[in-house]
Amino acid sequence: MKDHGLQRAIYHSKAVGVMTRLFPSLLAPLALAASLGLSGCGPAQPDAQAPLAGAKIGGPFQLTDAKGRTVTDRDFAGRYRVVYFGYTFCPDVCPTDMQAIAAGLKLLDKSAPAKAAKIVPLFITVDPERDTAEVVGRFAAAFDPRVVGLTGTPAQIGAVKKAYAIWSAKGEPAPGGGYLVNHSRQVYLMNPQGKPLALVPADEGPEAVAKTLDQWVR
Repeated sequence: MKDHGLQRAIYHSKAVGVMTRLFPSLLAPLALAASLGLSGCGPAQPDAQAPLAGAKIGGPFQLTDAKGRTVTDRDFAGRYRVVYFGYTFCPDVCPTDMQAIAAGLKLLDKSAPAKAAKIVPLFITVDPERDTAEVVGRFAAAFDPRVVGLTGTPAQIGAVKKAYAIWSAKGEPAPGGGYLVNHSRQVYLMNPQGKPLALVPADEGPEAVAKTLDQWVR
């Protein structure tokens, strides 16, 4: 790759275009989230509305966990979910984002352990062709044992991507084999009923992750 920064900007632009066409209901909540620094800058007021409240994000899914067991959205009912889409062969943003999510959750363990105990982080692959149950499980656990790695058939992954407004596209084969998968990288915080609350700013580091979780987890 000659210019990773430029290519990522191009892919981001494509992703925004696709999401604009396919998920118009997402635009207003995302604009609100952006105006609040993606998740808010201070403690939430008791009656404050979450930035993504009412957005049509999420829904039922059926995937496979690290042990090959079928997992559905109902298995996480009653818990807050931090949902991130990526792939295990990702050379840069996926490991960086996952590290920030895991480290942010560890910070919350110290500052608000009761809140941290209510959260389950989910890593869902956008590359089911290579990310088997074992591979995705090993990748997820490397960041924190609480992270649940999930994969599935291409159809299952396609369905959950659509539900969560995630864009991805397989890149050209790299010299010597392999390929990159270009994808959007928003991180969602979902409430115990599986409804969207806010975007988690993993790209801003662990402190920003912990602050957002502390703000919206009750």
